[in-house]
Amino acid sequence: MTTEQLWQPTPGGSGTYVRELAAALLRRDDIALTGLHARHAGPPDPSWSVPDGMGQIASRLPRQALYETWNRWRLPRSAGAADVVHATTWAVPPRSAPLVVTVHDLAFLRSPEHFTRRGAAFFTRALDVVRAQATRVLAVSGTTRDDCVAAGIDPTRIRVVPHGVRVPAVTGPDGLELRRRFGLTRPYLLWCGTVEPRKNVPGLLRAYAEAARRMPDLDLVLVGPDGWSGAPEEVTRALAALPADRVHRLGALSWADLHAAYAQARAFCYPSLWEGFGMPVLEAMSHGVPVVTSTGTSMAEVAGDAALLAPATDVDALADALVQATGDRHDELAAAAREHAAGYTWDRCAAATAEVYREAAAEVDRGPAGR
Repeated sequence: MTTEQLWQPTPGGSGTYVRELAAALLRRDDIALTGLHARHAGPPDPSWSVPDGMGQIASRLPRQALYETWNRWRLPRSAGAADVVHATTWAVPPRSAPLVVTVHDLAFLRSPEHFTRRGAAFFTRALDVVRAQATRVLAVSGTTRDDCVAAGIDPTRIRVVPHGVRVPAVTGPDGLELRRRFGLTRPYLLWCGTVEPRKNVPGLLRAYAEAARRMPDLDLVLVGPDGWSGAPEEVTRALAALPADRVHRLGALSWADLHAAYAQARAFCYPSLWEGFGMPVLEAMSHGVPVVTSTGTSMAEVAGDAALLAPATDVDALADALVQATGDRHDELAAAAREHAAGYTWDRCAAATAEVYREAAAEVDRGPAGR
């Protein structure tokens, strides 16, 4: 299993996937798991460390050189006696055993304008490798599976294996301390993520403005950094139209503070235009927080009947859903959210992943040629 994502400056959702899946696989007695990563001077940040008991193979190459040799020349073949090689991101090692690749999303195809020429070339070559060499592809949602098929990946090799979710318990004092530190004195609607076009933050701000006219005591809390070139101009204009004391931009938070912010929220709104999976939806639901998210997306797939759905670009429909989630339907949706999220566990994800490993290993003589 590739674990290099844990050494990234911001491991993000892919880092969470690597860490949590590895820990769950290590709890099983039918998988012997070894991590593969680039050369580093030391371990990753403690909050992203590899699970105890997981062996590691470190390449002699640093990240950039390792990724380039994998991506361009399909070298070096270093999996040893592995029965299966699992690429947990688009950084795909050479095929020296049956190859399983996790596809989180195909953002570089959906929004190529947000990638450098070099980055787009890397991902495009990786997609070519997956088409030609992957024995199995793990898609994190049905939506991502459909994107994989549209991108030319053989549908018979794709398996949908959703993420699990794990959240910390948040005590009352934890929540009150967060509120005190950031001056959050009223009930609030929460959003978290990187401010980038697909997140539809302008639509969220307009929907909040409409909902706040009917829920005058409701504030808005935005958690996360600006994207590539700062906040888009449309976001800046939408923020300027709102009362400054009702919108709180907290920036990037620690894991503990983020979950305290979830737990204290009156509702969570995630109206992205698209996501590969949409982990924040499950995280909010795990805290028993009502969720409003977008129809026709992976988030709707993940949330099922336990959230309120509205078209991402329909401001009035989003506002109506926010009023329901923070008002009359709050308690009903909170209970449904917690119950629904309990079905998404990393142990379940690990069990499905282990089954895919077995399928791949059984095709050692029948799988795609290692070319």
